[in-house]
Formats: sequence, C-alpha cells, structure tokens
Amino acid sequence: MTSESEIDPTVRILNADGAIAPSETAERYLPLVDALTESDLEQFYRDMVSVRAFDRQATLLQRQGQLALWPPSQGQEAAQVGSARAARAQDHLFPSYREHVVCTIRGVDPVDIIKLMRGVSHGGWDPTDPAHGNTHIYTLVLGSQTLHATGFAMGLAFDGRSGTGDADTDEAVIVYYGDGASSQGDVHEAMVFAASYQTPQVFFLQNNHWAISVPVTTQSRVPLADRARGYGMESIRVDGNDVLASYAVSKLALDEARSGLGPRAIEAVTYRMGAHTTSDDPTKYRTSDEEQSWVSRDPIARMRAYLLGRGASDAFFADVDAEAAALAADVRTRTLELPVPTRDDMFAHVYSEPHPLMDEQRQWLADYEASFGEEV
Repeated sequence: MTSESEIDPTVRILNADGAIAPSETAERYLPLVDALTESDLEQFYRDMVSVRAFDRQATLLQRQGQLALWPPSQGQEAAQVGSARAARAQDHLFPSYREHVVCTIRGVDPVDIIKLMRGVSHGGWDPTDPAHGNTHIYTLVLGSQTLHATGFAMGLAFDGRSGTGDADTDEAVIVYYGDGASSQGDVHEAMVFAASYQTPQVFFLQNNHWAISVPVTTQSRVPLADRARGYGMESIRVDGNDVLASYAVSKLALDEARSGLGPRAIEAVTYRMGAHTTSDDPTKYRTSDEEQSWVSRDPIARMRAYLLGRGASDAFFADVDAEAAALAADVRTRTLELPVPTRDDMFAHVYSEPHPLMDEQRQWLADYEASFGEEV
C-alpha cells in the first residue's frame, strides 16, 4: 500500500469531507477559486457525474462485446475536469487515451470516442474541426503525445501566437499523460525541447499510482513532480481528487505558459479506481484495502459534499443524475446503431489530403479481393 508521504498533496483546497481546508501552498490559488461562480461550481460537478455515467456505460458495452477495449477513468474525474475547464477556447489539448471528459468538455461527441474503441475509426474525430475545441486525437502509444504537444507548442512560439500580452488571443498547449508514461523516453525528450525553447505548454501528469501492474513507488524514488523540475520547469503537485485545486493550479499554469513564461508541469495525485483497461485484472496486483482507502477520497463525493454545504438543492442533484443517465442511454443507443465501416473507410483520413499511396493500396486490396471470384 502506498505510504502517506506518497499521497499527501502539495496543493489542496477541499479536504476529503468537502470542506474548504486549503494547504499552505494553496494560498496563491485562492483568488482564482473565489472568482468562480455558482454556475461554474455546479458545472464541475455536472461534468464529473456525467463522465462517470458514460464511463460505466462504455465499460458495459465492452463487456457485452460492443467495444474491443475500454480504458476506465473512474477516480480521475476531478483532475481532468478542473484542468479542462481551466483552458481557454484558443488553447490546444493533447490527451492520452483516458481523458474522456476532457474531450467532451471541448465539444467531442462521446460516441466519437466509442468509435475509436470499437475499431470503426482511425482516430474518432477530426481535431481540426472547430467544434472539437482544438482537441487532438487519443494516442495509445505511451508518451508520444508529449512530443506532438511540444512540437505544436514550439510552432505557436515560432509563429508569435503566444507571449504577446494579449490574453484573448495568446495560445497555450496542455498535454495529458500518466505516471507510467512519465518513465518513457518520449516524455523526457519532450521536456528537453520544451525547456530549451520555452514553449507555451503545460505537462499535466495524472499520477494514478499504477502503470498497469507496476506501482509508482517502483517507477520513481522521488515525487514525479521532481522529474520536470530537473529540466528547469516550475512543477506543482496537486491533489488530483480536488476539482477546485486542479482548476486553479491548471489555470495559473496555463496563463503563465500562454504569456511567455515557459513550460509548466503539474503532477495531479489521484487514483485509478478501475482497471487499467477492460483487459486488465487489478485484483492480481493491488489490495482491496488500498482501493477502499481511496474510495473515501472520491472526487465526486467530495464535490457533492461541498455543494451541499453551500446550500445546493436536492432538485439540482436529481437533475444532474437524470442528465447523466440520459447521456449514458443515448451513448448506448447510438453505439448499437453505428454502421459497419466499408472497405474504403480504412484508407480515409490516413493523410490530411488525398495521397497516391492510399490510392495504390486501395486498388491493391480491391484487386486482391476480386481475385477470389466472389463478392466480398
């Protein structure tokens, strides 16, 4: 079981009971929290409840043979919601493969995520479509999205799209990855270039304590936030189950990166309540006592308690639950209605523009199948 020193957050605003109890290092972030409206706070809760309902429905769909794979996000909702809501409309988000609520907040249809895991789409959605809020597609190759994000952030800096002093137009990048990916060479190479070129970028590490079956204590002998500090970046450790802390820390880091102060790093200390993916059995490598110790820190229960303390009504919570149930039901219905892709679909969107190699491969496959002398 993880020691208390491993899980004690650096920045915390809400305690596990949902009461305002800021840590000493949270003082600089309190004005950002104070500026949140009641509508903002309720939206945080609505986001978390909705994505958990979607996540559970997707897990059921996979168990019923409708998806090839599903990576659950239960337990990590606060880290994701807070950071995604902190981004400005012009910012660019690079997810890994578990950031379901990050994508939906930015306008991605949840069924587009389903399409990817069902195996009927190369990427799920078009990241250049303005409706998707500059959200790039999932990356299942661990850590490679940090290179993509850093290259993109370097381009923003080269093109003068950050650091101009205009907060309404300056752009930043936030990239998501996990504790397991933090041990990948790609992440460290990305940090080298980000630090060297002072990119307008935030590295958002979700430390959910397990890289599949390898505990974070095996991966690193020091807090993961220290790795980014080794490259000269300001790196903040935050309670990833506290949506207010996640929001405030992410907002300030993005504002600073966007304004030209260079890359920032955040380690959000959270916990993966479910399996790594639906092909994994976490009972083989972690104890029920450990899991139960994190159930008491559930980010949704924490935010619910906070809102109740502020006077939120039963009608509000009932409305949120109904909305989440409707979302899950809609996802199920539309998943079961997804058409079977055609043969030509596999050649679409491999390149951003028509490409002769794809034409050649498409024709080869058509000729090969025709050689069997029957309709395929």
